[in-house]
Amino acid sequence: MYSKIETRINEVSNFTISEERKDILNSLVEYVQQKVNAKEEIRLNFICTHNSRRSHLSQIWAQTMAFQFNIQNVFCYSGGTEATAMFPKVAETLENQGFQIQKLSESENPVYAAKYDENAHPIICFSKKYDDAFNPTSKFTAIMTCSNADQGCPFIAGAEKRIPIQYEDPKAFDGTDLMNEKYAERSLEIASEMHYVFSQITE
Repeated sequence: MYSKIETRINEVSNFTISEERKDILNSLVEYVQQKVNAKEEIRLNFICTHNSRRSHLSQIWAQTMAFQFNIQNVFCYSGGTEATAMFPKVAETLENQGFQIQKLSESENPVYAAKYDENAHPIICFSKKYDDAFNPTSKFTAIMTCSNADQGCPFIAGAEKRIPIQYEDPKAFDGTDLMNEKYAERSLEIASEMHYVFSQITE
């Protein structure tokens, strides 16, 4: 694990998570634990409207925390109800927090590789619909990271379970003096909750 990310993980491990929020997160804890107990692969698809901000932050931090707690066979994905592009500020925020971010393509919807450890497989990020061929088609849980996607997708084909874990959209602060602060804040909030989830898993 890159040292700067380890520092961030130590930081978020001290964040306070309310009991109300833990009740929401425990649905994901239970799903992951059941898969671990059954020695099955754990596929998590984080879904938001545009697959541009919250779903990518969730995908990357979940994969990172699975590595941190040595939970094997965890595969994290993200998708949207429509494809747009991963917002550049997300890549910048993650880079500032210690990830190695490589832009693999130049297009309206660029592909990024995010690394949290020099020897771990990079996380591939680009905006796509939740049912894109890149994502799993069965034996996964759909984690709805925004209320619009949760309401707009009453049915996710192939999902074994559907868990709403919603976050406020940092997009609300785009173009303001608070933009950098709010993107960093949202990223660390998601990190703290994914830290909680994977810290609860026993092998």
